[in-house]
Amino acid sequence: MPDRQRSTTQRHAHDIGPADCARCDAVCCRLTVVVQPEDRIPPHLTTELPGGLRTMAKDEDGWCVALDGARMNCGIYESRPDVCRRFAMGGPYCEAVRVDYAEERARQIELILQ
Repeated sequence: MPDRQRSTTQRHAHDIGPADCARCDAVCCRLTVVVQPEDRIPPHLTTELPGGLRTMAKDEDGWCVALDGARMNCGIYESRPDVCRRFAMGGPYCEAVRVDYAEERARQIELILQ
């Protein structure tokens, strides 16, 4: 397919390379994760939204509180919510989220400390 006919998402996903959790910025950990009762997530890691929907809590920067920021991986990986288990690394949604995040970061002003 000629480049001009490919969607912007397809072009940008190609530009950022293949998905690889070992080299990813864990941008899926910025998504809203709805927690089901069968997930058995400790209450201190969740929040209840207006209307009663329970989600994984996020820190002040918008990251899931279960994210181990030093390692950029899930701190509760073995007991993570089912929706996280079903998230397909490298799938269309993963690529779209990675493209959105890359574009957002590209618009930011770089801070250089001397």
